[in-house]
Amino acid sequence: MSDTGVLNRAEIGEAPKQRREYPWKLVGVISATLLVGVLSWLFLSPTMAITAALAVFCIGLWSTAALPEYWPALAFFLIASVLSVAPEQVVFSGFESSAFWLLFSGIVLGASISYTGLGRRSAIFLSKMLGDQYVSVLSGIVCFGVGLAFIMPSAMGRVALLIPITLALADQMGYEPGRNGRAGMLTAAAFGTCLPAFSILPANGPNMILAGMAEGLYGMHLPYWDYLLLHFPVLGLLKSVFLVLLILWVFPDRAPIVRSVPLKSEPMNGSERRLTTLLAVCLLFWFTDSVHHISPGWIGLAAALFCLWPGAGLTSKNCLNEDIKYGPLFFVAAIMGLGAVISDTGLGGVVVDGLSNRAGFSPDTPYWNIAALTLISTLVGAVTNLPGVPAIMTPIASDLAAFTGLSLSAVLMTQVLAFSSVLLPFQAPPLVAAIQLGNLPVGKVTKLCLMMFVVSIFVLIPLDLLWWMILGIL
Repeated sequence: MSDTGVLNRAEIGEAPKQRREYPWKLVGVISATLLVGVLSWLFLSPTMAITAALAVFCIGLWSTAALPEYWPALAFFLIASVLSVAPEQVVFSGFESSAFWLLFSGIVLGASISYTGLGRRSAIFLSKMLGDQYVSVLSGIVCFGVGLAFIMPSAMGRVALLIPITLALADQMGYEPGRNGRAGMLTAAAFGTCLPAFSILPANGPNMILAGMAEGLYGMHLPYWDYLLLHFPVLGLLKSVFLVLLILWVFPDRAPIVRSVPLKSEPMNGSERRLTTLLAVCLLFWFTDSVHHISPGWIGLAAALFCLWPGAGLTSKNCLNEDIKYGPLFFVAAIMGLGAVISDTGLGGVVVDGLSNRAGFSPDTPYWNIAALTLISTLVGAVTNLPGVPAIMTPIASDLAAFTGLSLSAVLMTQVLAFSSVLLPFQAPPLVAAIQLGNLPVGKVTKLCLMMFVVSIFVLIPLDLLWWMILGIL
């Protein structure tokens, strides 16, 4: 809606299309829910049957985007509480998780970065670090996206910040709309700040859901540094290299014909200096959490509180009422609560029994166990979406550890191998947002996803497992 309150032509044109599309998705999800509910009722206890149907209903709505993400989240809380499928402290356990508050703090920090002007300064820095060759432009954008993932724990927020910046830089470099170079730069911004960030604990939603559920279900704290050391060398750095090479392949173009003129920057004001210092301190505490044992969520919450302090000048006076989007918060709390309910009702154990009988798990075949677990998690992510992997696999992780003879930590970490390998763009909402914001060609972006998926399965995951062996995890 425009500022005058009148619907613009694009909104009028999109509404009928949305009305035509989402009822069919909704009908499909409801049909699958009823089918699973009826079949489960025949073989499982009533509580397990309701839980299975509720899981299909919520994950189906989340994966198809038939309704806004907050709607199935709130529906989960209502249905699970009214039908008493689990104690209320289990249903609402997601709100107690440090991952929930880490996401909240990420949203607040993102608002602060925009409010203080630090985002614009980031654009100036990015314009100065890009070279005069196409490959250096793509490499610089990917590196900047990865670096931004360390200080801004929200992939959607990073995409929202990077895409407008990259569009302006593409114009400066002579890459007009429709050019491969323009699409390549935008794709580098979206993929570069999303895919390698799965190796950085607080940087993406699935990571935080995994950490929150591991803490809530098993009392296991995932240290920031240990997680980074385990995954970042291969799934972060090496994946970034392959990403640049594949973008060059999918979106080939010549060097910029119009050299980007670095934007002039003024000296940092007081708000920018305070926020930069706060982010540096936050990073320091995240990197050293194995020493002080303070969860990343509580470190982030402390930083958010400082940002929200009226005298700090880092957020607007109405930040909580106007700048914070609560939909993602309800989504994360609900998906962690759903996992806790699956575990509490015993449905997870039933699923494990079925998987173990068909996957051939054995304590004598650890490498096959790792491969099978990764494949199962990958299939879960393809059928649902990336946050669905920790939601479904974490509640059954302890049982899988018993069947496979692997440590609980190793079983949990196989999820990272899976949800960091994106098969199709729809699995990752930040990539969908980037396609819309940058008007990217869906076909070529999908092709890039598929190529990156193949590289991950056949090159990066085996190398990451080799790195695990060197570290003594396997």
